[in-house]
Parts: sequence; C-alpha cells; structure tokens
Amino acid sequence: MQDNRLVMAGVIKKTPQCHHTPVGIPVVRFTLSHQSIQQEGGMQRQAMCQIGVIATGDALYQSSQGLNAGDEVRVSGFLTRANHRDGEFRLILHAQKIERFDAITS
Repeated sequence: MQDNRLVMAGVIKKTPQCHHTPVGIPVVRFTLSHQSIQQEGGMQRQAMCQIGVIATGDALYQSSQGLNAGDEVRVSGFLTRANHRDGEFRLILHAQKIERFDAITS
C-alpha cells in the first residue's frame, strides 16, 4: 500500500515557529485545529481534532511567511509518526502545500 494523503482545513493555534536545520533547510512548525460537521452512517457528527504540522523546504517556508495564530488554512500532505520511539504513535502532518483561506476564497 502506498496511499498516505491528508487534506485538512483549520485554524492555526499559535504563531508558527521557524528554525533551520544544520544544513540550512528551513522548518516551520505549527498546530492546526480542525472543527467541522461530517456525515457518518446517515447522521451528522461533529469532528474536532488538533494536529502538529511540519513544513520543510524553501517553497513551504515562503508560503508560511506571515501566518499567525487564528489564520485559517488548508494543509495538504502526509501523516507519519511524530518521533520514532517504540510505542509512540502520535501522528504529525508533513505539509506539501499550505493554502491561506483568504487566497482560496478570493
């Protein structure tokens, strides 16, 4: 199996934090908070979650510039474990695309 794709819209909880790896690659981290109404078994269900997002590389660094807490975004990417310790299964979204809602709706 190769499928691993997630698109999630939500609100940035805290101002994104940026650092650079030892070889100079920019890494941006933030928490995305999602809330929506989804259909399940013919009924409406409230869906809520928070997930950590990591955006790596120059293009994603540029697209994340100016993002602040409270901004609405859509993040596309893939899921993986937050770290590789045995028994640790907390997931993190590795962004491949970040879209601001003001850019999506205009």
